[in-house]
Amino acid sequence: MKTAFLFLIPLAAILLLAAPIIPMIKKVKSGKSPKNAFIFNLCSFFGLMIIATIIPLGNSASAAAEAGGVVAAVSTGAGLGYIAAALSVGLSCLGGGIAVASGSSAAIGAVSENPNSFVKALIFVVLGEGIALYGLLISIMIISNLG
Repeated sequence: MKTAFLFLIPLAAILLLAAPIIPMIKKVKSGKSPKNAFIFNLCSFFGLMIIATIIPLGNSASAAAEAGGVVAAVSTGAGLGYIAAALSVGLSCLGGGIAVASGSSAAIGAVSENPNSFVKALIFVVLGEGIALYGLLISIMIISNLG
């Protein structure tokens, strides 16, 4: 019976992430700041993730063994490892996006003043993308150590 509600956790995560989008759109259209809705969005999502990692969901392995089914057991440590791998990719891509956004605007300004500085400007834009690649490599290392 407890395993029947396991599909509700991802659904709840999606709903908690999507819930403040409509009030944020209404506030942006009316000219107000969507800061409170954004803070609620982040707090509700991370609160759900903390609850999902702390609260045990029951012994689904014994229930599946009694029913004669195949058990795919993932420990809590492996689950936290997968969350760490996802966070390393996601946060490094956010950082890389911020670096490329600021570096590319500066590069466009430099190239518009001096077209000979194109290669130098391109190097600084590409260096920002290295952050995302490092996050991907770290997540591959984490996932390879889980199995």
